[in-house]
Amino acid sequence: MTVTRKIFFFLLLTLLGCKHSVSQKTNTRFEISKTPPVKAKKGQAYTFGFLHVPENRNKANSNSIQLPVYIFKSRSETPKKDPVIYLVGGPGSSILGSVPYMQYYQYLDDRDFILLEQRGTTYAQPHLDCPEWAEAVYQSRLPGRTLEESDSLFRQAAQGCRDRLLSEGIDLDGYNTREIAADVEALRQALDIEQYNLLTLSYGTKIAQTLMRDYPEGIRSVVMDSPLPLEVNYDEESVANLLESWDLIFKDCNKDPDCNKVFPNLKERFFEFLKEKTNRPQRLVVTNPKSGREEVFYLKGKDLMLLLSPSSTYEVADTPYEVHKVLSSDWSTIEAILTSLFNEPGDGAGMGMRLSVWCAEEMPFNSRERIAVEESAYPAIQGLSPAVFEPEVCDIWGVKKQAGIENKAVKSDIPVLLLSGEYDNETPVKWAQNMQRNLPNSHHLIFTGWHHTTTTYWDNPCGMKAANAFFNNPMKKPKLDCLEKIKNPNFKINQSSKN
Repeated sequence: MTVTRKIFFFLLLTLLGCKHSVSQKTNTRFEISKTPPVKAKKGQAYTFGFLHVPENRNKANSNSIQLPVYIFKSRSETPKKDPVIYLVGGPGSSILGSVPYMQYYQYLDDRDFILLEQRGTTYAQPHLDCPEWAEAVYQSRLPGRTLEESDSLFRQAAQGCRDRLLSEGIDLDGYNTREIAADVEALRQALDIEQYNLLTLSYGTKIAQTLMRDYPEGIRSVVMDSPLPLEVNYDEESVANLLESWDLIFKDCNKDPDCNKVFPNLKERFFEFLKEKTNRPQRLVVTNPKSGREEVFYLKGKDLMLLLSPSSTYEVADTPYEVHKVLSSDWSTIEAILTSLFNEPGDGAGMGMRLSVWCAEEMPFNSRERIAVEESAYPAIQGLSPAVFEPEVCDIWGVKKQAGIENKAVKSDIPVLLLSGEYDNETPVKWAQNMQRNLPNSHHLIFTGWHHTTTTYWDNPCGMKAANAFFNNPMKKPKLDCLEKIKNPNFKINQSSKN
C-alpha cells in the first residue's frame, strides 16, 4: 500500500468609467458579471467579474483565459484606499471556498478584500482538472498494490490527463508562478489600483515573492502565512522537516506533566515501533463499505507515520494520544482511515495546475541524489519518498523548465510579515527565519503549538488579527494580547479529555 479559497457596482463604474476596463500595457480586460459561480451571504456587498488575460505571455498569438474575481466592499464607511488581494496555496487550490464566509474576515473592517481565482484552478476557464490522477490515487491506495504498480498508475494518469488537456487546446507552459504574478499585476492595472496589500498562504507566498521581484511598484505591504521561499528545494528536505515537526511535538509532550506521565518515553517507543513495522509490516483487516468484502492492508513504518501525522492545528493536540493508541494495539483510528480509502475518488481539481507548476519550477532544481538519500536515511520510515511527484511523471508532463531566477532568493525593502506555525512541517519556521536576511523590513511571528496556515485557524483568529494589524501599520511588528496567550497544546491524554 502507498499512502500519499469594494466596491459597489456604481463605485466600480466610477472607478473604471465603463463596464469593461482594458489595460493597454498588458492587453487584459476586466468584465463585470452578474453570474458569480459561488454566492456570498446575503448582505455582503461585492462586485464579481472576470479578468481576461493571455494564457501564455511568451507567445504572441496566445489564447485568452478568464479568471473569476470577487471585490468585497469594506464594512467601514471610510475604508482605506489600499485593498487586500488574497492568494491561497496548492498550487492548484481554489480560493472561492472563502466566498460564503466573508463575515469572518476581519480585513473587511478596514479595507476592501479581493479574491483572485488563480489560473488553472477550479472556477478558472480553463480548469486544469485531472480526474485521471484522482483515480490513480484511489487505485494506488487499495490493498495489494506494489510500489511498481502504483508508479505505473500515476504515469498513465499523467499521460492521460496531459493528452486530454492538450487536445482541448490548453498550453501547459502557461501555468506557472510567474504567469500568476503577471495576472495579479494585470488586475491591479485593470482596476486602476495605485497601491495594494497582499495576503498569501503557503504556495501563494511564492507568488508574493515573484510579485515583489517583478512588479514591486504597486505593493504597499505583504503578509506571508506559512512562507515557501523561492530558493528552497522542497523535495530535498520534506522528510527531514516532517521528522523535525514530530520531534517538537514529542518534546512539548515531555515538558507537559500530564502528557509525560501518561505517555512516558513516547518518542523512543514510537520510533522503535516504526522500525519494527518497517521490517515486519502490520496486518490490518477492514471491511470494504462498498462491497462488504474484507480487505487486507500491510502497513510499514512510513505508512503509519503519514497516517498519524497532523495536517492542521486542529489535530496537533490529539497526536500523542493517537500514537499511544497504536502502541497499545488500538487500531481503531487507523482502521477508520483505511475504510475511508474506499470512498469514491475525487475529481482531480487543479491537479494539472499543480503538475505544471511543480514540474516547471520545483523538480528541475532538485537533486535526485539528495532525494534518494532522504528516502533511505531514516530506518523507522525507510522508503518514504520526499518527492511530491516522481521524475518520470514530470518527464511525461513535458512542461518547459523555468529560468534559474525562479529558484533564487528575493531581496526587497517592501514591508513583510512572516507568520509560522511552530509545528509546521510543510513550511517550517527555519525557512521564514532565513528569508529575513533578504527582507530588511520584515517581521516574523511564530505561533506556539500551531501548524500550517495560521490565519485560517478559525478556533483562534489571532493569526488574522496579526495580519490585519500589520496591514494597518506595516512598519511595526504586531503586538497583540492574543499572541501572549498562546501556549503549548493542551494534549489529549484519554478518550474523554478536552482540548
